[in-house]
Order: sequence, then C-alpha cells, then structure tokens
Amino acid sequence: MPTDGSERPLWESLHGSVQGVNKARNQDNFEVEGLGTAGAPLIMAVADGHGSAVHARSHLGSRYAVDLFVQEARLFASLAQPRGERKPPSLAWLMRYAEYAFPRQLVSAWREKVLGNWERNSTPGEPALPPEEKLLLYGSTFVGAVLTPRVFAAWQLGDGELTVVGEDGRVGVPLAPKEADLGDETESLCTPKAWLRVRTHWAPVTAPSRAPRLVALSTDGLSKSFASDKGFRDFMAGLDERLSAEGTECVRAALPEWLAKASQHSGDDTTLVAARHAGDGPGGPVEPFVAEERPAPEERSVPEGSFGPGERHVPEGSPVAPVDMEDLRDPYRSE
Repeated sequence: MPTDGSERPLWESLHGSVQGVNKARNQDNFEVEGLGTAGAPLIMAVADGHGSAVHARSHLGSRYAVDLFVQEARLFASLAQPRGERKPPSLAWLMRYAEYAFPRQLVSAWREKVLGNWERNSTPGEPALPPEEKLLLYGSTFVGAVLTPRVFAAWQLGDGELTVVGEDGRVGVPLAPKEADLGDETESLCTPKAWLRVRTHWAPVTAPSRAPRLVALSTDGLSKSFASDKGFRDFMAGLDERLSAEGTECVRAALPEWLAKASQHSGDDTTLVAARHAGDGPGGPVEPFVAEERPAPEERSVPEGSFGPGERHVPEGSPVAPVDMEDLRDPYRSE
C-alpha cells in the first residue's frame, strides 16, 4: 500500500523461504508490505501448499492464498483506519468483521480463483471433476496478519505458526490449535466449509505504544525442525534477542542460513516472515503486550446477504454464499 513518506515506520520486516530437501519445488509462498502506519498498514502472509500428488497444483493454491489474503487485508485495514474525515468503525464491529466476514470472503475468493484456473488450464478430453475434487488439487494452508496503529489482527487455517513476543520477552503462539493435527493431515483452504475452520486472533492497540515487540509468521517446516514446542519457542526468543542486540539488517543477512539448517532437519519447505517494532511510539516506551487467546471458531450458521460498507459481492453460483450479519451493516456506530 503506498505511503507519502510522511509517516515514521512503526515496524521493520524481514523474510526468507527455503525449498525443502529433495523437494521438486518450493510449495510455500509469502508476502509482506507496509510499515504499520495508518497510511501503510503492515500486512504479512505465508501459505504452504500441500505438495502431494493429490494436491498437484498446490504451489498455485498457496500463491493464490497469499495474493488474495493481501487484497482482503488491505480492505480490512482501510476499514480499521479510514483516511480523511471519515469516522472509524467501532472495535466491536471490526472484531465481528474479522471473525465472520473476513474468512468467508477470503475462502470464497480463493475457491473462485482456483476454479477459474482449472477451467483455463484443463486439457480437452480430461475427465470431468466435481468442484470439490478440483479444489483438492490446489490445497494450501495460510497464516496472515494485519497491523495498524489501532488494531493487530491475524488469521490461520491449518498448520504453521503465528508467534508473538511481548515486551517482557514472553513468547506466545495465540493461534495454536487446541489439539495437534495427526500426522501430515491438516485443515486446508480446500476443506469443505473452510471458512468455519479459520482461527482468528484479535488484539486492539489501545495506545500507539501498546504493540507486540515481535510478530512472526512461519510455515510448519520451521517448527517441525525442532524436537519440541519449547525448541521452537526458544528459537523465536533468540530471534527477538538478536534483533534487539544486532539490528534488523544483521538478522536479515543471517536468516537464509538459519532457514536452510531448519529445512535440513524438517525436510520441508521453510518460510518465515517477521516484523520487529521499530522502537518507542509517540506515547513513550513500548508497554507490555498481552496477547488475547481466542478459541477456534465452532460450526455456526451465518445468514446470507450483503456486507454493507466495503461490501463484497459473491457471484451467483459461487461455491460460497455471501454473509450478512445485522451488526455488520453499520460499522460507524459508537463503541
């Protein structure tokens, strides 16, 4: 998202991706943009295509997941931090949008993109497949985050990690599932009703200085390279310490080697996108950040209709119908 350069960066980002040992191609994709300011919100995303023969086009599925997440995140950021004289919506409205509308819109856009790619690239005489089998070919997980001066929100479907380091150095993984996936099975964008399985992290920034010290998104190739969850958290704590002691540029230079070693241990594609808070905010030193733990969403029924301001229309016949919630119709009510 463009910026006029008048806003001081609130976040410094770094990223890297390494192809897994003996992998034919890197199925991971990632994107990062912005500074965390009102004019240039920080948007980060990683996606991991499943890569097996059943998911033969998953490298495309992960690319679409990242690209479409960025599009939806820009819309969310524009609602959270509108420019000009327009009053921002209430945090309660934004939270409902993040938990209900955002996952539905993202999954709908991904399915539409995937099915369009199938139609354009299927060969004459190729057996006809039902939509769900076409989607299976593109299966991918994703983890994404948006940081504005007002809101830190993140979403996850399937494996991978969102890691948050508070000012006190505590390492949290607020979107970790209650139960680990069995073997290589994981929830995916190709899962039926995938929007119901997206986990949401919601953390309003009540003052400019109240923000995490470090936010990192990674695919499971990184966490699987450690013998335990503690080993992974220790790595993230070490990453935070190195960033504080040596600065972002030094860590950027070392990151490819670290990811390569991790990939050798896990055998999987390994991707990390991270952002470090750039320093004291306008209100003074950065205060401790307490991540809000939110449960995974349960199966729920959401009425159909339009979204209201910033509405997104899903084409007729799309596999996913649009959402309507009474509380999403007026985002500009007071808190």
